Order: sequence, then C-alpha cells, then structure tokens
Amino acid sequence: MNTFGENWTFTSFGESHGAAIGGVLDGVPAGLHIDFALLREQLEKRAGKGIAGASARSKNEPDEVEWLSGVLDGVTLGTPIAFLIRNKDARPNDYEWLKHSYRIGHADRVYEQKYGIRDWRGGGRASARETAARVVAGCIAKQQLAANGISIQAQLVQVGAETCPEKFNDTIAAYQQDGDSIGGIVECRINGLPIGTGEPIFDKLQAHLAFAVMSINACKGFEYGTGFGGVTQPGSAINHISGGIAGGISDGSEIAFRCVFKPTPSTPKAGVKGRHDACVATRAVPVVEAMTALAIINLLTPVSLPAKP
Repeated sequence: MNTFGENWTFTSFGESHGAAIGGVLDGVPAGLHIDFALLREQLEKRAGKGIAGASARSKNEPDEVEWLSGVLDGVTLGTPIAFLIRNKDARPNDYEWLKHSYRIGHADRVYEQKYGIRDWRGGGRASARETAARVVAGCIAKQQLAANGISIQAQLVQVGAETCPEKFNDTIAAYQQDGDSIGGIVECRINGLPIGTGEPIFDKLQAHLAFAVMSINACKGFEYGTGFGGVTQPGSAINHISGGIAGGISDGSEIAFRCVFKPTPSTPKAGVKGRHDACVATRAVPVVEAMTALAIINLLTPVSLPAKP
C-alpha cells in the first residue's frame, strides 16, 4: 500500500528516477500555518547537507516543494493537500546495467517476482528517494502536534560501535574511504503526549510506532523502554522503566524508542555502481520524526488547533 493512516492520511507517489515524487494529505484541518523554514530545514537534514558520507545525489537535489492544492498563502484550507518534488538530478541511464541484474540486499528481485515488472532506475519505489515526501507530510503533522504541546525529537546516537557524536563523521568517512558502509541507531523522544494514547491488545501505542518506523528503508529493528538490553537485567533492576508506555497506553511521561538502520549493501567495495550513502542512518533522523508524527496524529485525530488570536 502507498497510503499511511486512516484519519489523517498520507499517500506517497513517484519513483526515484522518474519525473517527480510527492504526496497527498487528507484530514489536515483548516487554519494551520505551515512553517516553510522548518520544512526546508528538515528536507536538508534528510538530504544530508553537511553530513559525512551522504550520497552525491542527495546533495545535488534541491528538493523544492510545489504546492498543488490545499494551501493558500501558507495556510491550510482543510481540503486535500497535494505537493510535488521534482527529480532534477535523476540519471536513469546510470542504471541501464540493472535492467538484467539484481543487486544483493535490495528489493530488485522480489519486486520483479511479485509484479512481473520493476522499475530498474535506481530501485524505483523502493529507493530512499521516496522518503523526501514523507518528511514533507510528517513536518506538517509535527507542526499540528506542536500546536497541541506535543514534541518529537530524534537524533543519531550510534554509528557502528561508536557512541560519541563528535566521532561520527570521522567514523563514516573512514568507511567511505574504504569503499564500504556502516549502520547506525536513531533515538526518538516524544514529550507532551496525553495519558491514554493507544489501545490495549492490537492497537498498542508501541505497535503503531513500530509499524510506522519499520516502514522506513533500511530500518531493521525497533525497541522502547528497556528494549533488547533489558534481557540481561533482573526484573528488580528495571521494573520502574516504562519507556512512557504501559499496557500499550501512554502514561504521560517521556516516550523514548530506538531504531536500527543497516549499512547500505550498495558499495564500491561490493562492486556496485551508483551514488550511495556510507551511512543511511544519518539521513534517517528527520524521516523517523516524520513517521512518528504521522503515527501519533492518526491516534489523536481529530486534534483541535488552538483558538485563533
């Protein structure tokens, strides 16, 4: 499926080396003033501006958003919001060699097996290029949540075995210099979420968060609270750690979760041509925030906006 959410829906479209990518948002209330500066900042983070190991294409794409409907003078109209981001640095000819080849660790083979056809131009829909549209949608969701006192903040907390942020760039650069790649961990913290968000059994809050985050390219794991590390601790030592969620329902405290991103399998060392990241986790930070916002806003919808001054 290409649509996320039931109350506040986001539909994504476009291919990596097609004419454009974009999305349609439905359920956004009228009167929300879009912070275009914040949106630009989030898109630049996703593009890896100033980050070591980001792909050449991500740095060359301007990611300029064209608003087709639902927004007037920067204010939402309450009607479906359609937006477009044109692929200005697409180079489909660079991927001619993929017409009859499958890259290890990618979706090339399974797409063709499932549909009988695939877009070989850099992975098509399976490319991380698609996440730019998620950032736009998620940024709008974050703004609506912020207007209701809910904040979402993610950061890179580990690159390979390195946990010191000051050494992340050097670590990534070393792998890039060697023609290789490395994975990383992104941590996300949610504050201001009202008590009672989430439902028991099959609609647990953590299940919705995991579903949203695990849909991101290269994401291979999700944990919250004590997480996987808790398995080595006795219950008496960690029984006070909830991670902000108890029984699938928010308890009013800060929610913290982590997600792990694998190293990209497309590397010069593996003999794969193309413009690839040395560490995809660096650019995943705003995408994690975006998908978290989309998950939460669907659980809270309808969310009322503050009264206009």
